[in-house]
Amino acid sequence: MAHQFFFNPYILDNLALPARGFDVVQDVSEPRLRMYVTSRGVKTFFVRKRINGRDRRIIIGNYPDMDIEDARGAVVTALESASKKIQMKRKKVLFSDFIKIYLKNCVHRSVGSYDKLVRSIDRHLTGLFDKNVSDITPDDIRETIGAIGGAAMAERMHELLQSIFRYAMDTGFVKTNPVLQLQKPQQNRRIRPLNKHGLRRLVNAIKNYPDMVMRGAFLMLVYGFATKSQIFSMQWSDLDFNRDMWNDNPLSDMAVVLLQDMPQDGYWVFPGRGHGHLTDPRLAWSHVIQDAGIPNLTMDDVYKFMTRHLVWAGDKEDLRNNMNNLLEELFLVEQ
Repeated sequence: MAHQFFFNPYILDNLALPARGFDVVQDVSEPRLRMYVTSRGVKTFFVRKRINGRDRRIIIGNYPDMDIEDARGAVVTALESASKKIQMKRKKVLFSDFIKIYLKNCVHRSVGSYDKLVRSIDRHLTGLFDKNVSDITPDDIRETIGAIGGAAMAERMHELLQSIFRYAMDTGFVKTNPVLQLQKPQQNRRIRPLNKHGLRRLVNAIKNYPDMVMRGAFLMLVYGFATKSQIFSMQWSDLDFNRDMWNDNPLSDMAVVLLQDMPQDGYWVFPGRGHGHLTDPRLAWSHVIQDAGIPNLTMDDVYKFMTRHLVWAGDKEDLRNNMNNLLEELFLVEQ
């Protein structure tokens, strides 16, 4: 339920921002008027209305560009406009052109994420580009989705097409959504093969690996509670052994002992070939997991396992204690 209060400039100017995502607040004076408050500080007036069985959010404007009283006055107009029957457009539009309209009006992402979406569209949906949006059939969609290699990408493109044609219905370019007639592609979720016993075998296999850099890097995947990219790119300048900290992150006791035993004669904690840091030691990792008897294990599986079992805490000292307690529970600390 949205938090309700009387909208006034002082309160709206000083609203606490959510840590992530967005919050919704509601006006007491005009209960139909609500506001999105994002973690970036964007505040947007909107109203809700159920149309054709779907709950729709109708954007009115951004605060403070739009005055509060103007937003209250726009509620009735917005609801009446949303209730009007959509006028079907006689002019046909190519799917490639409609994609541009959809991206402009419906997609709000960072530059990198936006470019990645456009590349995916250009790669997987080109078979629909030369067709008129109103002429695309469920069979056309099925053929396009079926040609995509990989269940995960097929599922994402299915969801994207469903959103595109929903917008085409809302704007009067199509009468029905052809994607709704198709079954959503099923993605076979990967089962992570690691458990406590397997983790102990993994640590023993790592300790037997002859290369010191690889051995240290792989053990830090367990002791460091961080991703492989963060571990492999560690710098000596990031470490503070007086406070047992790695930048702003606490280090477990096992991580501290491991790192202090590493030769501190370079820029990177785990140097790779040439002048850079360790990047993707697949061959060494394959030897370790074969020795541990877990041939399908990835380095990401280790990170996921450790962070899933860790009790997170906002206080750094409490978090460090939780790290040590977990390692002791997993019998990774010598008793």
